[in-house]
Amino acid sequence: MSPKPRPVALITGASSGIGHATALALAARGWIVYGAARRVDRMQELEASGCHVLEMDVTDDASLRAGVDRILAEQHRLDVLVNNAGYGSYGALEDVPIDEARRQFEVNVFGLARLTQLVLPTMRALGRGRIINVSSIGGRIYEPIGSWYHATKFAVEGLSDSLRIELAPHGIDVVIIQPGPIRTEWNTISRRSAEEYSGDGAYGRQARALVRNYERVDASAASGTPEDVAATIVRAATTRRPRTRYATPGSAKVVVAARRLLPDRVMDTILRRLAE
Repeated sequence: MSPKPRPVALITGASSGIGHATALALAARGWIVYGAARRVDRMQELEASGCHVLEMDVTDDASLRAGVDRILAEQHRLDVLVNNAGYGSYGALEDVPIDEARRQFEVNVFGLARLTQLVLPTMRALGRGRIINVSSIGGRIYEPIGSWYHATKFAVEGLSDSLRIELAPHGIDVVIIQPGPIRTEWNTISRRSAEEYSGDGAYGRQARALVRNYERVDASAASGTPEDVAATIVRAATTRRPRTRYATPGSAKVVVAARRLLPDRVMDTILRRLAE
């Protein structure tokens, strides 16, 4: 009897943070892992751990095609796609240039969708597969100075829910990961953009309050690590019947539960006070 083939995973945004930790975690379990990112110079640790490194820009169709073609040429299969690439650009809707808003949608939504399109024919031919989309608790809640970012994550949630039913007849699972506050460079980027676009002017007070709140959460026990999220993604990738959503860490579960229970007006009041 031939040995069972090792499962193959493609993880985007693997040069740092959640994607990097997930690639290491799956490789440690014996998976064939392809870590993809624009900054290949930051993925030496992945190569040393046995991962394959791909230079990939999720906004560049040729780059996406080349990456998928390479995996299929070398492995003839793809079992799991982890759509992790994304970033948070903050600022009041009035202040953020439309080009920046479009770029955030290109990375967080359209790049995710296009890569999914490219891997689905192979998964359908195999009769199985798993798409794991890294969303955020920001796809369930909202906050001032974050309208564009939250719009992208609400889009990922809706896309994933529809896709889950669409792909069920083909044996392909779709899973949403909802990280809460995690100590990664995402935090620095989001704060810097909030200050850059809205630190002064009509929305300055709210922007400065957001930065203070994020700094406070980062220093608290509510904030998790990339490894926390990676452990959740590994569970979603390896369990026989995954849940549709995983919020992580514990603080994220609390936030998602509160949003489910509280009326909009109550949430508005809480968030308005945090922005003062």
